[in-house]
Amino acid sequence: MEIKGKLVEKLMPQTGQGKNGEWKKQDIIIETEGTYPKKVCITIWGDKVDVASLVEGSMLNVSFDIESREFNGKWYTNVTGWKVDPVNLNQNSSELPPLEMYQNDPISPEGENVDDLPF
Repeated sequence: MEIKGKLVEKLMPQTGQGKNGEWKKQDIIIETEGTYPKKVCITIWGDKVDVASLVEGSMLNVSFDIESREFNGKWYTNVTGWKVDPVNLNQNSSELPPLEMYQNDPISPEGENVDDLPF
């Protein structure tokens, strides 16, 4: 799955020691766009993403997995990110009309503006 949103906050990294060795994780908070924006906490494990290079306020595309599991009669849901890409805000600029389309109205040979409006 993928989510696109603004990086609102990077929480403190966490580390620990498990039976398979040392582990580390980083939680980030992404806010979606739209009429009703939602905040989502995404956990990134290990060195899958260079979290130090992520800047708060930047737009990101995050690929993630969702998993729920039961523990002592309660269910817990994790959102685990495995790929983070910055959103290129200029990616649609190649689809815009050329700059000439935005310049002043064409000038007639007599030096007057060409205008079909009666007023």
